[in-house]
Amino acid sequence: MAKILLVEDDEDNISLLTRLLEHHGHILSIATDGETAVTQAREEMPELILMDLELPPMPDGQPDPNAGLEATRRIKADPLTAGIPVIALTAHTMAQHLEKIAAAGCDALQEKPIYPFENLLVRIDQFTRRDV
Repeated sequence: MAKILLVEDDEDNISLLTRLLEHHGHILSIATDGETAVTQAREEMPELILMDLELPPMPDGQPDPNAGLEATRRIKADPLTAGIPVIALTAHTMAQHLEKIAAAGCDALQEKPIYPFENLLVRIDQFTRRDV
């Protein structure tokens, strides 16, 4: 079992991922915006972060395609949290998006919608050294 910080603002995705990951023995905490994710990463020291890239920014609450990237940059810039693997969750997988994802410090990418779900489990296991 791995301690995972799920950073996601969509209630349906939170519900689905929580059920599926907890069913597979993982312990989850949830952050619904980038600022909370950065704080929780420092306080909880999860083994892995699943980071939705389109999150609401602090001022107006509207989705921002760069909010998850900024949160990842901040997590990776902090010596305390820099070693926590971050798997980006996104539907944007064109070349220019992939470059931004890598530049922000994400360790891997999981395309949304997540199907088959086993692909995400394999990625989690790769970073947490669990057997499938």
